[in-house]
Amino acid sequence: MPKGAIRFAAGLLAAGLAILPASAQQNAPEYLRAIAAGYKASFICSNQFNGGIDPARTAADDLQGTYAELNPLLATLAAELDEANRRVTVRFADNLPPRVAAWRPHLGCALLPIGADPAAAAELPRIDASPLDLAELDARPWPMGDRNATARPRGNTHALEQVAAQAFDRRTYGQGSETTALLIVQDGRIVFERYRPDFDMHMSQRTWSVAKSITGTVIGAAVQQRLVDVNAPAGVPEWQRPGDPRQRITTDHLLRMASGLHSDYPGNRTDALYFGGLSVGEEAASWPVVAPPDTRFRYANNDIVLAIRALQHRLGDGEESRAFPFRALFWKIGMTRTVPETDWQGHFVMSSQVWTSARDLARLGLLYLSDGLWNGERILPEGWRDYVRRHGPAQPAAGNGYGASWWTFAPDAGLPVDAFLANGNRGQYVVVIPSRRLVIVRRGFDRAGMGLDPAALTGDLLEALE
Repeated sequence: MPKGAIRFAAGLLAAGLAILPASAQQNAPEYLRAIAAGYKASFICSNQFNGGIDPARTAADDLQGTYAELNPLLATLAAELDEANRRVTVRFADNLPPRVAAWRPHLGCALLPIGADPAAAAELPRIDASPLDLAELDARPWPMGDRNATARPRGNTHALEQVAAQAFDRRTYGQGSETTALLIVQDGRIVFERYRPDFDMHMSQRTWSVAKSITGTVIGAAVQQRLVDVNAPAGVPEWQRPGDPRQRITTDHLLRMASGLHSDYPGNRTDALYFGGLSVGEEAASWPVVAPPDTRFRYANNDIVLAIRALQHRLGDGEESRAFPFRALFWKIGMTRTVPETDWQGHFVMSSQVWTSARDLARLGLLYLSDGLWNGERILPEGWRDYVRRHGPAQPAAGNGYGASWWTFAPDAGLPVDAFLANGNRGQYVVVIPSRRLVIVRRGFDRAGMGLDPAALTGDLLEALE
């Protein structure tokens, strides 16, 4: 076991905290305080060092309107920001070390486990890549850079401005919604772009579950390179003992949220992984099968993090596996402000923990408009666009449909039948409409029960752009 792993494990044992799923520990007040401290440390660290969002704005946006049981605690826990070492610590108990989130180039912030020695942050996995010369990269022509990125829209400019203003008014498309960015690409160029006054085109924000669609795209790049067969067993390393029934779960099952695995929350709560500091292998790979694959849709983080976990294992679980998303996808299409974060063992948590800008998400959408071609190079397999939006046998009971890491709009939304979208908590949306040559990106800080309606906004934008 690596030296750092021994230290982490020792810290957990000393704290009297077994490595268990979140549901087994949540009744302990100490654990809840530890989760809240991890939540605060993670957001302050990632916002500050990935996106240039200072702690005051983090407190106003990311630390408000969160989970009901964490909200009262977040304001009471003091955070210490160490800019020189790019770390954030949050104390939560007198008898345990503080929670620590530490930043690394390209890989962003990783959260140490509860009870870990803060010195262990020095041993977090990294990748061997030089810092990007962002000014030089930005000077390239769009879409690789930012030069000559904009054009006049085809359609009714006045109507477009009216719809855009309503997207920011906090009521028209969702009472209490909070938009930070709206960007529209038409025929390959940006025809509309607006930000909340304290945001700009290079500021990265957490994607939440838009990360799942990004992960599906990374898997697509691996398929193009013949590293993955989506219809073959995924190969999650924790499942390889003889007789383990999870061995038959394929990458396709994982991308479609149809693995049949149990999870502690039917949705987007994996607190032990996101904020507790457990690793992907310890948390996501630990759940049993409760239904045959492809027979039940259960939207959860575990399936997606296991898909990228299996790919990393196939690549050796080392530096090459951590560099793959950058070299196979992000840097090839100009996504220079995109930071996929890892757990403390170096495994990507790409179900939610990706920081990126609105322009980088527009580039992702452009890749799908061209069905995976970029400057003449095939990044994704031909037909991958159809694959990710094609429904599998297991589907949500109502509302939008689900493909392989991307959503489709409900039939009654009145939108083009080829429209599909990435969808993340707090109002993160990337809408791709090939028949209209359109990509729509919306970022936000919507609170629970106050989300923006992406179908209504998309429909009004389409009308203005006709």
